[in-house]
Amino acid sequence: MTSTPSLSFVHRFEPGTEPGRPPLLLLHGTGGDEGDLLPLGRAVAPGSALLSPRGKVLENGMPRFFRRLAEGVFDEDDVRRRVDELAGFVAEAREAYGLEAPVAVGFSNGANIAAALLLRRPETLAGAALLRAMVPLSDPPPTDLTGKSVLLLSGAADPIVAAENASRLAATLGRAGADVRHRTLPAGHGLSQADVAITKAWIENL
Repeated sequence: MTSTPSLSFVHRFEPGTEPGRPPLLLLHGTGGDEGDLLPLGRAVAPGSALLSPRGKVLENGMPRFFRRLAEGVFDEDDVRRRVDELAGFVAEAREAYGLEAPVAVGFSNGANIAAALLLRRPETLAGAALLRAMVPLSDPPPTDLTGKSVLLLSGAADPIVAAENASRLAATLGRAGADVRHRTLPAGHGLSQADVAITKAWIENL
């Protein structure tokens, strides 16, 4: 286990133990930190290298990856700036740790910035598992996501992400050329064992 704040984000890194497994970029939800999704990463991709940064934005003391104006209302100028900042960190970390382009596994706010990375800086990611994501940019730039796989898992009883919003995100990514698999689970905003099992199976088939 390595804790290395010397790159541009405070983060944790766990080297891979299984050759050929894709590295994961773990992106936590509001109030999480760089340790939050490591257990999920180990569960869904045993043996993969894990790169887990801490969001730099604080909302009432809780780390996030970008600012919001209200629940479900994003500061899109900040989203764009933070996406570029995070893409720079991933490039630094790939060089420092000798990694291929990672697959993002993001939850909630982390899933939203992962979706924004795909739309704005697609070269950063090999693919993404977006757990409880919503549309991060109302007017995304033209993007070519051909060859990238995206898993989008929504909760049928999610009080934060409307079904229409999640479907719109899936359609946006699909129109850009991504191979999108969108499933709605009998869950709320929190993660379930089904999320873990489906994400693990999806990663194994990349």
